[in-house]
Amino acid sequence: MNKKKSKQVSFDAMVKFFMRQYDVPTKRDINNLMARLDGLEKLIKAIARPAKSGHVSSKGKALSGKSSVTASDIVLNIIKTCRNGAGFAQIQAQTGFGEKKLRNIIFRLNNINNIKRKSRGIYISS
Repeated sequence: MNKKKSKQVSFDAMVKFFMRQYDVPTKRDINNLMARLDGLEKLIKAIARPAKSGHVSSKGKALSGKSSVTASDIVLNIIKTCRNGAGFAQIQAQTGFGEKKLRNIIFRLNNINNIKRKSRGIYISS
């Protein structure tokens, strides 16, 4: 009987076969992904940069920092614009805040006497 000599498979070829078969990422793939992630992070940072506020210090230099508008200020301004008082549902619709957050804001504004409760669920500015 004649035995056929089978072609020997190198270890490197076998590893490459399994990597392709099971979609194992290579070092090149990972480097490409890292480069793309770096680009996306730079893009997000460029978009999310806070706009410079128009505040000017007493020396004429622009002040950098976060805007001074808080959630409490937003709710207080909405309540001030309503002459007959603003209802909870109306405030929630205009701000888009969740129920718990809005209740906490109203509680704090009431404690520091910025608003008064006209009746249940209706608030007026002090």
